[in-house]
Amino acid sequence: VVALVVFRLLASNFFKAATLSTILQQIAIVSILGCAQTIVVLTTGIDLSIGAIAVFSSVLMGQMTFRYGLPAELSIVIGLILGTAMGALNGVLIARLKLPPFIVTLGTWQILLASNFIYSANETIRSSDIEAQAPALQLWGKDVVFFADAAVKNSGVKVLYAVFLMILLVAIMAYVLRHTAWGRHVYATGDDPGAAELAGVPTKKVLIQVYALAGLFCAIAGWVMIGRFGSVSPTASTGQLGNIQSITAVVIGGISLFGGRGSIVGMFFGALIVGVFEMGLRLVGTDPQWTFFLIGVLIIFAVAVDQWIRKVAG
Repeated sequence: VVALVVFRLLASNFFKAATLSTILQQIAIVSILGCAQTIVVLTTGIDLSIGAIAVFSSVLMGQMTFRYGLPAELSIVIGLILGTAMGALNGVLIARLKLPPFIVTLGTWQILLASNFIYSANETIRSSDIEAQAPALQLWGKDVVFFADAAVKNSGVKVLYAVFLMILLVAIMAYVLRHTAWGRHVYATGDDPGAAELAGVPTKKVLIQVYALAGLFCAIAGWVMIGRFGSVSPTASTGQLGNIQSITAVVIGGISLFGGRGSIVGMFFGALIVGVFEMGLRLVGTDPQWTFFLIGVLIIFAVAVDQWIRKVAG
């Protein structure tokens, strides 16, 4: 709220509908990755491989069509399935072999990124080729225009399909986590796995399902990336930055890194706060490094508050 007020005073065009639409477009991929990171963190885990899964899934979707000639729709389904399998592999290693989530996902992050580069041979599939031969891959880059004036060219506010998908996924997961037995099992597994097992919660199964679902969200984010950026690129920055961006949204959104507490809606607002800072500082014309500086301060502050809450509650 303070940031909104400050940027409104410093930048007169900050509260324009087009600006707010741009913020939502910019956080769409991060928020979908944040859905993946949220359910993992709720189980007291961490997933450092989500950026790599997203990029590799997008590359697989593109290569299935352009290298093997499969219909784009089938390539998308295969990409989503393989992304889910990558996440499930993390879950099996963590739940069955009892390996630390940090170590497992750090390892699979490197493995998947390397596999992504090897498989694609660093080949970028151009936007024009995708548009001509496989437009379904760019679905989430299409937009709807609101408040357009027929007499004025390029008027109105454009909202990408990706924004509607982001809102839908956040809403669905908010309901699932709060109002279904599976959602309660996720919280119980993160809060106290020993007590959860005694209460009959299949914690190992829940962990595998959580990481598999996280993989699916990452693959969806990979599909959105193609629409958002137009091309399929194995060198997309999401592979390296997606992990940090999603963790940032989760922490600023008030989700406890110790598991069992927080909400997917909080993650969404965490991503929105980051988006507001990035856009506001850009409109004001400040050095982009101030964005990272302030986000770093917010992360430390959020974790400190979480620790204080745990201390008071305990």
